[in-house]
Amino acid sequence: MRRTLLALACCTALPAFAHDAAPVVTGANPAWTQPVAPHVIYGNTYFVGTKGLSAVLITSPQGHVLIDAPYVSNAKLIEANIRKLGFRVEDIKLILNTHPHHDHAGAIAQLAKDSGAPVRATAKAAEAMRLGGKYPDDPQYDPTEKAYPKVDAKGDIVDGTVVHVGPLSLTAHITPGHTPGGTAWTWQSCEGTSCKSIAFADSLYAFAAGTYRFSDHPAYVAEYRKTFDRVAALPCDVLITPHPEQGEGKTCKTYADAGRERLDEVLAREAAR
Repeated sequence: MRRTLLALACCTALPAFAHDAAPVVTGANPAWTQPVAPHVIYGNTYFVGTKGLSAVLITSPQGHVLIDAPYVSNAKLIEANIRKLGFRVEDIKLILNTHPHHDHAGAIAQLAKDSGAPVRATAKAAEAMRLGGKYPDDPQYDPTEKAYPKVDAKGDIVDGTVVHVGPLSLTAHITPGHTPGGTAWTWQSCEGTSCKSIAFADSLYAFAAGTYRFSDHPAYVAEYRKTFDRVAALPCDVLITPHPEQGEGKTCKTYADAGRERLDEVLAREAAR
């Protein structure tokens, strides 16, 4: 069926929260590098990632947009998936990102090199990518983790920024929490006269590394809570998430509710210590 939803096409039996722990290079989840056939999500929106990590290509005759290039060793797989769909990597005109952890941005440097496309992100996400993901303000920052290849990203994306490639128009929604520079992206894709609002929402689940405690950062927690409200209100006929199974069976609202519940659980555990 052509209108296969991402969550159904790529669902796994893996735990919903385990994948967004601190980014690692070794010992990664096997689904992160497990190939799946590239396929239509809806209209001109395609899934080109792996079983456990989303990469999304939005296409037009004037050029394409790629959102996320997850995990450094997946670069060639993502490029092969794009070619299997009949598109050229060299026709990617812009690369965007949900958040700059290794499992969502590790292959961006290679895709940017091979396509010649610029990379745009929020100021904080761009700084993190220029550091190879080793961003000290990230709740999951771990100085012992290996950096991914550094990305020369432009940090000009703010809330409400609309980016254009030919007829394509994508809107940024700033969603800090899982990382300081997290971003959701929305756009419309059509099949004939039937159009749907697509939302690629960032990871929402609260994780910390080392001695980081969310309760020690009340201003950050307040912004995190605003993120749930923003995601719940996105135009969202089709939900895409950085780990496909996290969005399985969910709307943007129920996805946001699950993230809110996770943060409350983490804060309660911190208060009990």
